[in-house]
Amino acid sequence: MKLINTNILEIKKSKFIAYYYEVNNKEEVDDILDNLKKEHKGAKHFPYAYKIDNLVKKSDDKEPSNTAGMPLYNLINQHNLNNVLIVVVRYFGGVKLGAGPLMRSYLSCANECIKKVA
Repeated sequence: MKLINTNILEIKKSKFIAYYYEVNNKEEVDDILDNLKKEHKGAKHFPYAYKIDNLVKKSDDKEPSNTAGMPLYNLINQHNLNNVLIVVVRYFGGVKLGAGPLMRSYLSCANECIKKVA
């Protein structure tokens, strides 16, 4: 596993931190998620998406349905990435963003993280 890049975005007091990893198996993904949850104890959400050949998974992690995991997975496909994990850690700032702005926040933060490398 290898951390490729990170990106931070703040919107209406919520803080989004994207992590872009190169991964080779599900065990690495599980280790990364466990470590991020230990490192960011105050964060409320850890949505992610990964693609390792034909192994694919996405999670909204208690965010409204399809506002985080699916958009992150679509981003992976748009950039033709493989052996990759994208996680966006969210610290809730007390202001509900609504589904559209929430989805755009996750996408924007993760996309900048990927674009910095591409």
